[in-house]
Amino acid sequence: MPASPEAPASAPAHDTVPASISQNAFSWRFTTPLFIGSALNPINSSLIATALLPIAHGVGVPIGQTAALVTALYLASAIAQPTAGKAAEVFGPRRVFLAGIVLVAVGGLAGGFARDLLTLLISRVLIGLGTSCAYPTAMLLIRRRANDAGLAKPPGGVLGGLQIAGIATASLGLPVGGALVGVFGWRSVFFVNVPVAVIALLATLTWVSPDGPLQRPLRWRELAVRLDLTGIAGFAAAMIALLLFLFGLPTAHWYLLGISLVFWIALVLWELRAGSPFLDVRMLASNKALTRTYLRFGLAMLCLYVVLYGITQWVEGVRGLSETQAGLLLLPMTLVSGLIVSPISSRNLVRAPIIAAAVACVIGAAGVLVLSATAWIGWVVVLTIVFGVVMGLAAAGNQTALYAQAPAEQLGTAAGLLRTFGYGGSIASSAITGIVFHTSVSDHGVHRIAWIMIGVSVALLLVSVLDRSLPRKTAS
Repeated sequence: MPASPEAPASAPAHDTVPASISQNAFSWRFTTPLFIGSALNPINSSLIATALLPIAHGVGVPIGQTAALVTALYLASAIAQPTAGKAAEVFGPRRVFLAGIVLVAVGGLAGGFARDLLTLLISRVLIGLGTSCAYPTAMLLIRRRANDAGLAKPPGGVLGGLQIAGIATASLGLPVGGALVGVFGWRSVFFVNVPVAVIALLATLTWVSPDGPLQRPLRWRELAVRLDLTGIAGFAAAMIALLLFLFGLPTAHWYLLGISLVFWIALVLWELRAGSPFLDVRMLASNKALTRTYLRFGLAMLCLYVVLYGITQWVEGVRGLSETQAGLLLLPMTLVSGLIVSPISSRNLVRAPIIAAAVACVIGAAGVLVLSATAWIGWVVVLTIVFGVVMGLAAAGNQTALYAQAPAEQLGTAAGLLRTFGYGGSIASSAITGIVFHTSVSDHGVHRIAWIMIGVSVALLLVSVLDRSLPRKTAS
């Protein structure tokens, strides 16, 4: 893949970099807008959960139809994450980051003023597309900043902060959404994006250096080749068909799976011939270490999202807790993961945290077997703490691994694909809980989920332990 056309993308000669630039490169002014932007996607993924019933009453639709609002953001995000990374490699990460922030604000306003479900769906798609621009562009901006400062890689704490913002905040959406809906009504879960987006926009314009000028105006045909629009369209079609199949379970619409398979095969054949592939199949086949990082991250996210959504349903359905109370039970997950990410990332550790995350995942999955209608409710808090450990270790270790494994000129797309695999895990968890809790939420169902989680966790442990390409740590 050709290098980004923006001038600052190339690293300057290290011996010409003033020491002051290296020391102040990653100040809070630079990182704040990146962290804010990266937190918007995971928070929005769960923010709406407590608002679905009030939305149904507010716009006059059955409660079952509002589930499409969750699906819409998942679909948009799974497709947009690597697409935004690819666009950032062509147009410059700051430009794409700013465009995403604007989309978030527009989506928030559209949803806040919506009078029907269709407008709300459009709003959620816009929010999904906009928030998906943040993480892959932030990774590129951080790499560029490190290059400009003459650093081989950014300080580990910066990548750790990005993971806290982009992963650990997922469970915050439930209690925050519950509080917003309780005080301001369901429209607030859309409107809240607007002031946050404005803050991120102004901070980026003020504190993040502009992208360099494009080398020359790109004609439409050249732009289509550079972005690989055909590859992006094929990836979107394959993902949409696959996700619709998964969301339709336990009713299996096999034709959707067949359509997805056809699109995946066509996509691979196209990408093998593309001069600037969106999904670099050859790179993924040859860079097996990176492919295993994607697999590990997806498996870990599957278990985490089962806890976020499946265990939450059990707590509400069997133990009788409200949505807000259930959300508060998940807060330890965010707090613990945030405490863990920073020291792991600052030391650039890879192998130990990845293996420890898998071990903790097995322990936590086995612990779900203890849940019952008569069990101590504090056991749920213990489990969320364990999975907070899993989240922190897996996020820090796999992101550090990805930063070292991905080709520099493809970091944006590679980072977006990491998130896509994470969304794949979350969507698979939704399918699992939908199948198991199809008729009712029960102790028997949560124990079935536990056994599934144990199987996934053991697979995660094997992929982690047997991967000899994982370094103990990356170079500072």
